[in-house]
Amino acid sequence: MSSINFEFRVPEKIIFGVGSSKEISSNALNFGKRPLIVTGKNQKRYNFLFDSFIRERITPEIYSVEGEPTTETIIECLGLGKRKKVDVVIGIGGGSAIDTGKAIAVLLTNEGNLFNYLEVIGKGKPFKNPGIPFIAVPTTAGTGAEVTKNAVIKSKEHSIKVSLRSNFMLPRIAIVDPALTYSMPKEITLNTGLDAFTQVIEPFVSNKSNPLTDSICKEGIKRISRSILEVIKDGSNTRAREDMCIGSLFGGIALANAKLGAVHGFAGALGGVIDVSHGLLCGILLPFVIKMNIKALKEREPLSPTLIKYKEIAKIVTGKEKAEEKDLISWIEDLYGNFNIPCLSELKLEKEKLEEIVENAKKSSSMQGNPIVLTDEELREIIKEAF
Repeated sequence: MSSINFEFRVPEKIIFGVGSSKEISSNALNFGKRPLIVTGKNQKRYNFLFDSFIRERITPEIYSVEGEPTTETIIECLGLGKRKKVDVVIGIGGGSAIDTGKAIAVLLTNEGNLFNYLEVIGKGKPFKNPGIPFIAVPTTAGTGAEVTKNAVIKSKEHSIKVSLRSNFMLPRIAIVDPALTYSMPKEITLNTGLDAFTQVIEPFVSNKSNPLTDSICKEGIKRISRSILEVIKDGSNTRAREDMCIGSLFGGIALANAKLGAVHGFAGALGGVIDVSHGLLCGILLPFVIKMNIKALKEREPLSPTLIKYKEIAKIVTGKEKAEEKDLISWIEDLYGNFNIPCLSELKLEKEKLEEIVENAKKSSSMQGNPIVLTDEELREIIKEAF
């Protein structure tokens, strides 16, 4: 008789709703009076937040993240935080700003440098102390970083993306205001949306899924699948924007409490080699990984409950009660027909790098969540098909 065992962690508080971003400064000032605000590159978008602190006669420190966070980014921002003795951190923007803020908040209270704690290229030591209070405010609907307990950081020196990971890195508060996504351009809306869609599918079929993450994933799949095309067609569609924000939030909660899979295993390895949106990489890989997982499961584990889960996803996205696994792949391919989704060779990935990508993907922590262990040959076939 099987038994179910799982843990489930989320931030202390999640505030969701249009206009909820007005509550950022009041929540932050409950924690401290020397805030550091980590933003994306366009600081002007966040003048409303800076002004709300100035009205309280508080001048926040501000750090902008250009592109994805690197080890250099983290070290520089950490230096600012230490010099100014900040006591609360706010990350507002996409996953890059939020991940940077998460990393700074925990590194400020733990001795030693960044490389003491980084996975793969560092010592991977656990953090001993909770970080200073951190508030996460996403302005994209994709990464779900506002509710996860890791930060993805790129090492240019090693040409790889690695993580800081700890329960201490969960934000104290996540504030999700769909209105902050209304101005997102089409390309970013699509790329982050593909990330969000992948992140409600992979934890659902993960070998670490549980009944709670399953329920969250199914609701996320329903909302994203009905709204991703609508929001690309019309970025002012507030219902579709809200769906994407909820789907992204649910994906973040699910991946933090289950695991991901081969899509993210490959995307992490590719992200260290080519400078391309993480979400776009996930979108490119998704149908090929699903196809291979289904094939491998049918060959080696034909009674696996994961095959039933793939059918469930197919039923949700197609709306057809008798949908099969292959209908899920067809639905994704039809969806992609509305967009200009490139193959990896169009993104200047060199064919000679494919074997290196496979080797790095195998080492990824995300790969450990895949519903079946894929052989080297199966991994090569995925990347060749996506190429």
